[in-house]
Amino acid sequence: MARGAGAREARRPDAPPTMTPPESTRDGLARSAGIAGLATLTSRVLGLVRDQALAYRFGAGDRMDAFFVALRIPNLLRELFAEGAMNDAFVPVFTRRLTREGREAAWRLGSQLINALVVVTGVIAAAGMVFAEPLTRLFAAGYQNVPGKLELTVQLTRIVLPFFTLVAVAAACMGMLNSLRRFFVPALSPAAYNVCLIAATLAVVPLIPGGGMDPIAAVAAAVLAGGAGQIAVQWWALRREGFRWRPALDPADRDLRDVVGLMGPATVAGAALQVNLTVNTRLAAFEGTGAVSWLTHAFRLMYLPLGVLGVSIATVTLPAVSRHAAAGDLAAVRETVSRGLRLMLAVMVPAAVGLAVLATPVVRLVLERGEFTAADTAATARALVCYAPGIVGYAAVRLTAPVFYAFGNSLTPALVSVVTVALNVGLNLVLVRIMGYPGLALGTALASGFNAGGLLVLLRRRLGGIHGRRLADCFLRISVAAAAMGAAVGVVEGMVAELAAEGGLLTEALVLGGEIALGLVVLAVAARLLGITELDEVRAQLLGRPDVRQPSSGAGGQR
Repeated sequence: MARGAGAREARRPDAPPTMTPPESTRDGLARSAGIAGLATLTSRVLGLVRDQALAYRFGAGDRMDAFFVALRIPNLLRELFAEGAMNDAFVPVFTRRLTREGREAAWRLGSQLINALVVVTGVIAAAGMVFAEPLTRLFAAGYQNVPGKLELTVQLTRIVLPFFTLVAVAAACMGMLNSLRRFFVPALSPAAYNVCLIAATLAVVPLIPGGGMDPIAAVAAAVLAGGAGQIAVQWWALRREGFRWRPALDPADRDLRDVVGLMGPATVAGAALQVNLTVNTRLAAFEGTGAVSWLTHAFRLMYLPLGVLGVSIATVTLPAVSRHAAAGDLAAVRETVSRGLRLMLAVMVPAAVGLAVLATPVVRLVLERGEFTAADTAATARALVCYAPGIVGYAAVRLTAPVFYAFGNSLTPALVSVVTVALNVGLNLVLVRIMGYPGLALGTALASGFNAGGLLVLLRRRLGGIHGRRLADCFLRISVAAAAMGAAVGVVEGMVAELAAEGGLLTEALVLGGEIALGLVVLAVAARLLGITELDEVRAQLLGRPDVRQPSSGAGGQR
C-alpha cells in the first residue's frame, strides 16, 4: 500500500513548488557534499583517534574482541532500524510533508516519529538486556572456548544496548536537518560520540583499580554518553530551525504510517552490509584471539574515505531526489542520481586502490603503539587489502537504495539485499576455509559489488536510464587513472617500506604523507590527460570554489 501511495503522490502534477528555491544539481550537490564532508572529516579524524586510543590501551586482545562484539549488537540494530531503514524511509516522507504542508506539519511528524522510536527501540533494548547471554552466544559462540571472554562480552552487551534508543533519536534529528538542507551539524554530531570514548579510554580507564570492574566497562559506559551527545548537538540545531518536541503519538497519521510501511522492506534492504558483518563476527570468533579486532579495525579504516565523502554525497543526494520525485520531475532525478554516482566513482575508486597499496603503512601509523603490536599490524593490513575493493560497492548502495524509497518502493532493494546476504554467507563459508579471517573481508567486499550492481540495473529500469554511458566512461577513465596512481605508489612503497618500519612515528608519517602526495599528483595528472572533470569538481568543492562548470566525462547517451 505504501509503495503505491508513495508512487502516486510522487507524480502528482499539482504539487506546489518546494519551500526553498531548488539548487543547481551540479553546483548544489557538490557544494552540499563538500560541507557535509568537512564535518564528517572532523568526526572521522576523531574516530581515528578513538581507535588509536583503544588500540593503545587494549591492543587486539580478549577485552577488545569482547567490546567489539558487544557493540556489534546495538550497531546492527542501529543500522537496520535507525540510521538505515528509518532514515531512508523518513527523509522522503518528511520532505514531502515539508514541501506540501509547511514546517509546522513536518515538525508534528518529526515529534511523532521520535516518540514512536523511543517506545519501540526502548522495548527492544530492554528485551536484549534480559536475554543478553543467549544473544551474545548467537553472535560469538566461539568465545566460550576462552575462560571469562563470553561472560565479559555479556556484561558489556547489557551496558551498551540502550545506545540503540539514543542513536535512533539522533538519526531522526539527522533526517529532519538533512531535509532542511542543514548538513554540517548532523555530519558533525558523531564527533560527540568519539570524544566521549577517547576521554573514557585515556582518562577514566587508568583510574579504575583492579578488582570488581573491568576497565573496558568504562568505555562501554562512554558509548551511552556519546549517544546522548549526538542528540544534544542536533537538538540545539533543530530548535534554531523552529522545532519543538510534543509528547504526542497518532498511529492514524498517514505520513507516520507511510514511514512505518516503508521501514519494513527498507530494513531488509539495508540489512546486507550489517548482516554480512555480523556473519563475519561470528565466524571470526572461531579464528582465535584478535581476529574480530583485526577485522573491525580494518573495516573502520576502509570506511574512512567512504564516511567522509561517499556517505556525504549520498546524504545530500537523498533530499534532492525526494524533492524532484515529489514534483514528478523524473529527468531531474536521473541527473541527480547520475551526478552523485559519478562523484562517488571519482573519489571511491582511487581510495580503494590507495588503501590496498598502502594498507600496511596506514595500519602501522594509525594503530601500532602500546598494546597493538607489529603482528597485529600485519594481520589488520591483510584484512584491509581484502576489504578495500568493496568500498565502491558500499558507496553505490548508500546512494542508490534510498532513490527507490523516494518513489515509495522499498521492496526492490529488500529483495536485492536478501540475495546479497545469501551470496555473502556462501562466499564467507568457502573463503574462510581457504584464507582464514581475511576471506571474510573479501567475501563481504565481493557481495557489496553484487548488491550495487543489482540495484543499478533495476534503478536504470525504474528511471528509464541513469546516463549509463557517461557512468561507464567515467568508471573506465578513473580506473585507469587510479591504476597509474597505485603503480607509482606501489613502486615507492617497495623502496621505502623498510626505512619507514625502522624509523619512528615522525618518519612513518613523513613517508606515508609523501606517498599519498605522490599518489594525488599522479592521479591529478592522469585525470587531466584523460579528461576526468569529476575530480576537478570534487577538488574545487574541497577548496571552497563551487563554480566548476566543465562538461562531464564522456558524451554518452542517457542510458
